Amino acid sequence: MLIKNGYLFTTCTNDFEKLDIRIENTKITEVDFNISPKENEEVIDAAGKYITPGFIDAHSHVCISEEGMGEVGDDCCDYSDAITPQLEVLDGLYPFDRAVERSVRAGVTCACVCPGSDGVIGGVASVIRLTGKIADEMIVTRKAAVKGSLGENPKAAKHGFASRMGTAYHLRKCLEDTKEYLFEKEEAEKNGDHFRCDPGKENMAMVLRKEIPLHVHAHRSDDICTAIRIAKEYDIRIVIVHCTDGIDIAEHIAASGFPAIVGPSMNPCSKQEVWNKSFETAGVLNKAGVKVCITADHDVTPLYYLPIYAAMAVRFGMDDAEALRAVTSYPAEILGIDDRKGALVSGKDADLVIWSHHPFDIHAKAEHVFIEGKQEC
Repeated sequence: MLIKNGYLFTTCTNDFEKLDIRIENTKITEVDFNISPKENEEVIDAAGKYITPGFIDAHSHVCISEEGMGEVGDDCCDYSDAITPQLEVLDGLYPFDRAVERSVRAGVTCACVCPGSDGVIGGVASVIRLTGKIADEMIVTRKAAVKGSLGENPKAAKHGFASRMGTAYHLRKCLEDTKEYLFEKEEAEKNGDHFRCDPGKENMAMVLRKEIPLHVHAHRSDDICTAIRIAKEYDIRIVIVHCTDGIDIAEHIAASGFPAIVGPSMNPCSKQEVWNKSFETAGVLNKAGVKVCITADHDVTPLYYLPIYAAMAVRFGMDDAEALRAVTSYPAEILGIDDRKGALVSGKDADLVIWSHHPFDIHAKAEHVFIEGKQEC
């Protein structure tokens, strides 16, 4: 398939360029000026249209907190313990969540699905493509991150501690227990002794080895600083999720080198620690040097309005190109899938959207959406 005459958003410029793009099977195979059609090749004339990579939300509960299903469809949080790294969202994914189709029609093609935020360690997050009937077949990366939380949510859950000090202790103890587990495992292997693996500690070991990051829910500035402090103590990679009070400590976050997933911003202040939420946050952090993604945090706000949230960030000061990257290439990089997704480059998955107008225009509609070369709408 050849898409001609469209304005493509490319990672190497700050604007759209008039380019053609060829899709073969699941991949983009060519991006260039004036590509000639092959014999019998399907051609889409995208003259006057805008083409972007499929939008990616780096923090979502789609398919695990099912839209309109209430408690029956809510598998976000497990309250059995403060520390549950043995849990995987894959085992709770429901592909028929009605939000999936709506999100695809809005230009969103991929999401990182995370456990909820009421445990200090909630479980393992997975990156999924927003198409399919079998959870396993939707998986892009099964173990993309471990989800952690600081602040009001784990405090209110009262898993034995009800203070920020106690929550931080829980997290440190989990990491220390994992270090001890790895030592005992290594000793058993040296001695040829039987050793029973613990799924949760194996997942946390991936964090300690920097194979995957810890995504830390943190709204208030003190919780953000605690997340950074503990990450430095244990030399682990973290991603700061929400980062609501990030404006006040933007330089500190930038100096840490850790990225942030900002949002949700288009909803009421539901608790005290989000009183300072603002669409300005993404732009301020980005200009300070923080790699920023924009999130809907579905189902807190709808995933299918992700383009609107990015457009609102622009209205409140974020650069247009950076806002587009915040829902395409930056999430792909943070989630470790940038070898496949997030950019319109030859060799990457053919996840792309043809828009009627610039995607931040209020009139913009996703006229064609492709996920790995298959037209979904």
